[in-house]
Amino acid sequence: MATTLRQTPLTCSGHTRPVVHLAFSQLCPDGYFLISASKDGKPMLRQGNTGDWIGTFEGHKGAVWGVALNSKATRAATAAADFSAKIWDAVAGEELHNFSHSHIVKSVDFSPDSTELLTGSNEKLLKIFDLGKPEADPQVFSGHTGGLKHVLFMNGGKQMLSCAEDKTIRCWDKASGQEVRKLEVAHNPTSMELAADGQTLTVAYGSKVVFLNPESLDQQREVTVPTAVYSASLHPDRTFFICGGEDFKMYKYDYNTFEEIESFKGHFGPVHCVRFSPDGELYASGSEDGTLRLWQTTVGKTYGLWKCIDATSNEINNIIKPEATA
Repeated sequence: MATTLRQTPLTCSGHTRPVVHLAFSQLCPDGYFLISASKDGKPMLRQGNTGDWIGTFEGHKGAVWGVALNSKATRAATAAADFSAKIWDAVAGEELHNFSHSHIVKSVDFSPDSTELLTGSNEKLLKIFDLGKPEADPQVFSGHTGGLKHVLFMNGGKQMLSCAEDKTIRCWDKASGQEVRKLEVAHNPTSMELAADGQTLTVAYGSKVVFLNPESLDQQREVTVPTAVYSASLHPDRTFFICGGEDFKMYKYDYNTFEEIESFKGHFGPVHCVRFSPDGELYASGSEDGTLRLWQTTVGKTYGLWKCIDATSNEINNIIKPEATA
């Protein structure tokens, strides 16, 4: 019966320009949350399982390229083309801190204990800011020869991962301030995701999705996709992964066999970012078309705004709220 059901996404409107990055929070007492970055300069916070708009963070004077939520979803971080990274109160919506840079900031990440902010920018540098002493100079890590694309904390905040437009992925040690490992790849990486358990790093570049050991940067798996891939995300239980890119399509692959499970066109522009929710029940995508879309991992399951009912004696229909408006 499930094979007859068609994937029906929830469309989250509100952004006026392309959506270029998104991030889910961890599971919280109030569920989980979703934050999106857009070239319209107005990052938005939403309820994760429904896409319902909660609020917009207003203050940047340029495109927002990167977003992050801390573990409790009480703080948001944004990286922007106005040469700044900002920290926000995710409950009240107020700006708390502004960290100036000398070039476009592309990526931000909170340390696991929410006391530090990691940034990556077109300065070709990683910087760590102490949120308890926001006026203090950041710790700086240099070595990349191209603008940073994504940065992540790992190992409880003791190490960092970065990828840049110099066709490298690098691992850094916070205590020594030094690069400890470097992997050169064939194309500039376009996305990077660390699994919740810290065991797998998912990277997209060219037409490939590769899975690496984040400690050694040794390759675990590699899959070639029929388009230029801009983003990929691994399901929490590692059964499959999703990816999207230049051809407007969403792809789902079996993580163990590399077989394509399904592909479908839902956006009206290239797909810039994809991520699974922390419970794995849905995944979100952001596109050049200015929308976020939420997709069911198991089509036909009653979850969030997706309601499945017996419409006739033996037929199941997906009855959904068609659009979450901002």
